[in-house]
Amino acid sequence: MVIEPKIRGNVCFTAHPVGCDRQVQQQIDYVRAQKKIKGPQKVLVIGSSNGYGLATRIVSAFSGGADTIGVAYERPGKGSKSGSAGWYNNVAFEEKARKEGLIARSVNGDAFSDEIKSEVIDLIKQHLGKVDLVVYSIAAPRRIDPKTGEIHSSVIKPIGASYTARTVDFQSGRLYETTTEPALEKEVEDTVKVMGGEDWGLWIEALDTAGVLAPGITTIAFSYIGPELTAPIYRQGTIGQAKKNLESTAAVLQKRLSSKGGQALVSINKALVTRASAVIPAVPLYISLLYRVMKEKKLHEGCIQQMYRMFNDSLFSGEAPELDNKGRIRLDDYEMRPDVQQEVADLWQQVSAENLESISDIKGFRAEFLRHHGFGMQGVDYEADVKV
Repeated sequence: MVIEPKIRGNVCFTAHPVGCDRQVQQQIDYVRAQKKIKGPQKVLVIGSSNGYGLATRIVSAFSGGADTIGVAYERPGKGSKSGSAGWYNNVAFEEKARKEGLIARSVNGDAFSDEIKSEVIDLIKQHLGKVDLVVYSIAAPRRIDPKTGEIHSSVIKPIGASYTARTVDFQSGRLYETTTEPALEKEVEDTVKVMGGEDWGLWIEALDTAGVLAPGITTIAFSYIGPELTAPIYRQGTIGQAKKNLESTAAVLQKRLSSKGGQALVSINKALVTRASAVIPAVPLYISLLYRVMKEKKLHEGCIQQMYRMFNDSLFSGEAPELDNKGRIRLDDYEMRPDVQQEVADLWQQVSAENLESISDIKGFRAEFLRHHGFGMQGVDYEADVKV
């Protein structure tokens, strides 16, 4: 069948298997063009099918030669419906890693559940023995608490007051103003429950209890801070509360792992086009302006460049990683440079429906969003029949 992008409300419901394979290969090609990293050899990536999680798995395998296990919850193709992009990404990664003689196993299921944790532990014992790097990169809309069975749903809302800001429909280029009402206390609690650090802690506890964490284990999770422009809806909002909880979890895990010579870290990464960022009010407009500025200054990085830099410059450089005053790696350093933020703020004041295409990188936003789903890749015949 011929697969085309079907997008509604800044959400894409289809993915192209050949295009996904091609974008995974592009990331591998980038890593292979860099110097090799003497890094971890047995890696578990929880949230391995897209974005930063997929990129860390690629860097681990194709720069460091690591055997990997990935965990994700993705949809296979069925009948005339395509699978999700993450499903095809995992398939592509496994095929390419195995051709290199590497162990590459993936578990498809709810990472929040005790059952998936047990299945992963069994796989580690069978194929890896112990892991020396655990990457936690989960972005999920809801979580079923494994102890209580209660369903918690995350929301993207401000706290304490409504938030009004301009945003953009990146498909049509329509600029419009949107108002988001403040979250209820229960919504804040639920968002922290889904997107905070509790499940990261449960994973490390389960892995440690099972005896599959190697001496000197490193575990890392990803967070974001962002600019003042988006602070009310992000860092000061429900997601920000969850990210603060995630960051505080690192300190708790550090105490647990210190006896093994291990470390628990959080990396603050830059703003990128993802399935999540595309639907957060104000963020698509901010990213479009940010990309324009960072590309002009030759500072722009995608997921794979960020993760290679994290491995090469911070985690496995042979020296202790440079941390900020809260103990975090700062891969958002280029984004948060004063000159970058000032230019973005100036453009924010100038942008209009008439000049959006010329003073922002909305075209780059669209192209990157489509690439995440396997569309718009050079060398792919999108008129050809493909099997889903």
